[in-house]
Amino acid sequence: MLCVDKIAAAMAPGDHGSTFAGGPLVCHAANAVYDKVTGPKFMENVTERGEQLREGLRDALKGDARFVEVRGSGLLVGVQLTVPAGPLVAICREAGLLVITAGAGDVLRLLPPLVVSESEVTKAVAIIKDAMGKL
Repeated sequence: MLCVDKIAAAMAPGDHGSTFAGGPLVCHAANAVYDKVTGPKFMENVTERGEQLREGLRDALKGDARFVEVRGSGLLVGVQLTVPAGPLVAICREAGLLVITAGAGDVLRLLPPLVVSESEVTKAVAIIKDAMGKL
């Protein structure tokens, strides 16, 4: 564990621990993730896929009276609706897309993995558009 001296001074052996923390497998996994997310163009792809997702949803849902707005940052995206999003979540799940509700239940929340591809975002937007048509 890393912490500032003030916090470290307040801790005694046994105050903080974990079964697998610091083990070789966990450290190797952490290093692999760190290498991936700090690699060249990783965050550039995250930014681009987030923009693709938000713009794709805006285009796909414009004109639908139940659609209010798309908002978010990076790959955390919310689609505000005028109706409960629960039924839309169920339809998306049946089509193979995992999404959840947020807010007062009238927001469709998307949080794809940071390694999502352009084609996967395109497919997700198509599923959501189709699902809205089935509501």
